[in-house]
Amino acid sequence: MNLLKALAAVGSMTLISRILGFVRDTIIARVFGAGLYSDAFFVAFKIPNLLRRLFAEGAFSQAFVPILAEYKTRRGHDATRDLVDHVATLMALILLAVTVIGVLAAPLLIYVSAPGFAAVPSKFDLTVQLLRLTFPYIFFISLVSLAGGVLNTYSKFSIPAFTPVLLNLSFIGCALWLAPYFNPPVLALGVAVLLGGLLQLGFQLPHLARIGLLPRFRLNLKDEGVWRILKQMGPAVFGVSISQISLLINTIFASFLITGSVSWLYYADRLMEFPTGILGVALGTILLPSLARHYADESTDEYSRLLDWGLRLTLLLALPSALALALLAVPLISTLFYYGQFTLNDLWMTREALLAYSLGLVGLIMVKVLAPGFYARQNIRTPVKIALFTLLMTQLMNLAFIWHFKHAGLALSIGLGACVNASLLFYHLRKHEIYQPQPGWLKFFLQVTVALAVMGGVLWFAMGAEDTWLKGGILSRVIHLGWCVVAGAGAYFAALALFGVRLKDFIRHGAK
Repeated sequence: MNLLKALAAVGSMTLISRILGFVRDTIIARVFGAGLYSDAFFVAFKIPNLLRRLFAEGAFSQAFVPILAEYKTRRGHDATRDLVDHVATLMALILLAVTVIGVLAAPLLIYVSAPGFAAVPSKFDLTVQLLRLTFPYIFFISLVSLAGGVLNTYSKFSIPAFTPVLLNLSFIGCALWLAPYFNPPVLALGVAVLLGGLLQLGFQLPHLARIGLLPRFRLNLKDEGVWRILKQMGPAVFGVSISQISLLINTIFASFLITGSVSWLYYADRLMEFPTGILGVALGTILLPSLARHYADESTDEYSRLLDWGLRLTLLLALPSALALALLAVPLISTLFYYGQFTLNDLWMTREALLAYSLGLVGLIMVKVLAPGFYARQNIRTPVKIALFTLLMTQLMNLAFIWHFKHAGLALSIGLGACVNASLLFYHLRKHEIYQPQPGWLKFFLQVTVALAVMGGVLWFAMGAEDTWLKGGILSRVIHLGWCVVAGAGAYFAALALFGVRLKDFIRHGAK
């Protein structure tokens, strides 16, 4: 399996999803702006979305995929199918109970996650109503994650990568056509979340059937593999999803700031997640199964070389993404969101948050690549210790930054916390001799640095004055932004090629 080709496939599917996500957010910004209704929805959606990232995409995936890969490599198809059946059955039962509890406890959850909303009863009640609509999403999306883990282990990367497109289509359809039938209209977004979860699960089931791993309802609490996964999951919640815990705590802080703060952070976070999803999630997705198979085969040298490949590719693509987000903050926000109820003040406030996020973007993406280096080896203790320390540092930075930088300080603490997390993960990978850098790093770093300088100059010239982006319609902004992106990317990769960095240098085959 060509990992670069697999990365391109996953990245392209993720790109489609992210573009539709921006269309979704543009529509939401135009219809609902950045006020009471959007704040209520974003808080309500953040809770099931956080649980998805913590348990479905985070802890569960990192605990499940390495053990599934071990079963596939060493025990054969029948034992693997039994494991999938038993895990899926137990997971479905637990999720059903969690969903019922979440719906019943919605007022308490909102009071804990956004206590500042309690001062405005109408805002609090609407957020509770939206949470009750969105909370069942955790049931469906967790099963989607299980299906995605199975498909990724069998190198069917494109299917799970495409699946989020269906949620964005659900959002777009409900915001445009269902909103007028609800009072208030923002309730249509809650329906979109529920419908999106159903569509995503329904899309993946036929693909599981094709590889003979469509789960059957078979409860077996004595399955050794199930208990190994459960044992790994608890600590992995902290190890993988520390940034998501920090985001939830940030929402608590932001709920005490002026109205709109939650929405400004959300829109900036969405822009930051574009490269994080395409690069970090895509790289983590294809690395984890191959690393787990190398570990099962006891191929330590290949394990280290694969990590080195992932780290170089991360820097090659994440550094220009961070620079572009910082330089193109106003062009991006004005092109995507500056319409309808989204005001000029909303634009500048979102810009502040995006600039803060961009400082930590490389760290956020590096964590997605470095963490699998431990989880593929079923090593939970080390990343958990690092994650707990990072969480503490992030909250201390929150307290330090919020007084002067307000909502932007919360974004800055997330980014800097991710850099602390990534640095410590790297240090321990080296300390435990799990990762040995390959030759040529100094030359590679210098090549990338020069290419970044070239790209920065081209972007600065191409974007022009920020005030020009506040005028004109959507078409002129899209054309101008497209020209900036093409010019910047072209300059960066041309400079890399000029200094000897070739795409063929990154062609690599993963474990079978």
